[in-house]
Amino acid sequence: MNVTGDGGQAARWNGPAGQAWAEARTLTDRMFKPFEDLLVDAVSAAGAGYVLDVGCGTGATTVALARRLGAQGRCVGVDISDPMLAAARARAEREKEGARAVFIRADAQDHAFQPAAFDAIVSRFGVMFFGDSVAAFANLRRAAKDGGELRFLAWRATAENPFMTTAERAAAPLLPGLPARQPDEPGQFAFADPDRVERILAESGWASIDIRPVDASCVFPEHELVPYFTRFGPVGQALRDVDERTRGQVVETARAAFDPYVHGAEVRFTAACWVVGAQAR
Repeated sequence: MNVTGDGGQAARWNGPAGQAWAEARTLTDRMFKPFEDLLVDAVSAAGAGYVLDVGCGTGATTVALARRLGAQGRCVGVDISDPMLAAARARAEREKEGARAVFIRADAQDHAFQPAAFDAIVSRFGVMFFGDSVAAFANLRRAAKDGGELRFLAWRATAENPFMTTAERAAAPLLPGLPARQPDEPGQFAFADPDRVERILAESGWASIDIRPVDASCVFPEHELVPYFTRFGPVGQALRDVDERTRGQVVETARAAFDPYVHGAEVRFTAACWVVGAQAR
């Protein structure tokens, strides 16, 4: 779910973080299915034939696009995470989409894509990690055909996504070394400010920029809640280095903090995002 190959990000997404996303792909696929559907519907409605999926992760959106576009379409997924790309390739092979969904390990910020090749460039939460966002989107602009469409999803502010920071807020007293979220730095909420996103796209050569809020109801089984917050984010990272007693305290405290989102056998929350569109002109 990442695209930039600078040393820190590459190490992260080819280490435990990337492995966690690969192993939890069934959970994340279910959780983010509404957003996958949004991108697939938009691209198919636009009649795109050759599509690039940036930060493709384990390939759910790439393969879904290939399935929807059919024999006339072709989709390329790009990511820097070997563990996630291995899962993506296995997914494509299982679903018999391998001929139309291919995956490359590359840094989309500076990879030499074929110029003016893609009808559409999409991303489901994969473009917020670039070290130089203007350079990255300029590189993607060069890869798009004239008139080609850009459409991606990015998280809105943390205040609008309390579910996403529940574990770290609850665990902070027990894990005093948790890193603070830094606005505008590469990471999950780097594109929370729509004015910043618009500036980045305009400076990188995209036109007809359109940024709209979208809220989606996300659901997953309650029995996957603890595995979710102990694998991902700052808490998941911190738990790899603590003793069992501290881990137990964190799990108990964080799990209780999620009670408002638990409804019987399901966890339900609203995800607040931006759907961003632009055109290559």
